[in-house]
Amino acid sequence: MREIIFDTETTGLDPKTGDRLVEIGCIEMVNRVTTGRTFHVYVNPERDMPAEAEAVHGLSAAFLADKPRFAEVAADFLEFIGDAPMVAHNAGFDFGFINAELRLCGLPEVDRGRMVDTVALARVRHPGAKLSLDALCSRYGIDRSHRTLHGALLDAELLAQVYVELRGGRQIGLELVAETTEIVTEIKVLVRTDRQYRQPRPHAATAEELAAHAIFLQSVDAPLWGT
Repeated sequence: MREIIFDTETTGLDPKTGDRLVEIGCIEMVNRVTTGRTFHVYVNPERDMPAEAEAVHGLSAAFLADKPRFAEVAADFLEFIGDAPMVAHNAGFDFGFINAELRLCGLPEVDRGRMVDTVALARVRHPGAKLSLDALCSRYGIDRSHRTLHGALLDAELLAQVYVELRGGRQIGLELVAETTEIVTEIKVLVRTDRQYRQPRPHAATAEELAAHAIFLQSVDAPLWGT
C-alpha cells in the first residue's frame, strides 16, 4: 500500500486569517517502507513572516522571496501525492493549509477522507502520554539530534519512523515467505520386525509371598485389609 507522510511549515496558525504555506515536505512509503522518493519545496507566501513563525522554522521573508508561489508547484505536488492516504502529525492543521492554497489556485481540495492523523493514533496507543513529535521520537528511540529547527522534510522523515512504530513496529512492512509457504512435517512410524516375542510378565503373588503376607498380618492389630 502506498502512503504519503508529509509536513508543512507556515507563517502562522490559521489560513482563515491570512496565514500562508511556506514549505511542504513529503515522503513516499510502500507497505510501511520508505522508497526514497520525496517531494520538497519552499513556497513564497506573498506576505511578511511573523517573528514568532520564523523562530520556529527559521525561514525568513528574504529567503522565501525568490521561491515559487504555490500555484507554480501545485501540479507537481498533486501528481506526487496521487490518490494515496496522507499521514501527518496533527493532520487537520496541515490539510487546512494545503486545501486553503488549493482553493486560492481554483483547484479541488484534497479529500479529508485520505487523512491519517498520527496524533489520533498515538492518543489511542499511549493514552495520557505526551503526543508531540519530539515526545514520540524519545519514546521510540528515534534520533532527532540533528533537528534544531522545524523543517517540513526533516519532520516528515522523523514522522515516517514514528508512524511505523505506531502501526506496530518495523516488522509490519515485511512480507515473510512463511505467509505463502506451506511447511509440511512428515511423521514416519517405524515398526521393528527383528524383535523376539516375550511372554507377559506375571504380576500375581506367589504361594511363598502369600504365606509371608499372612504371617505379617498376624503381627498387626486389627488390620483393615485383613477382612
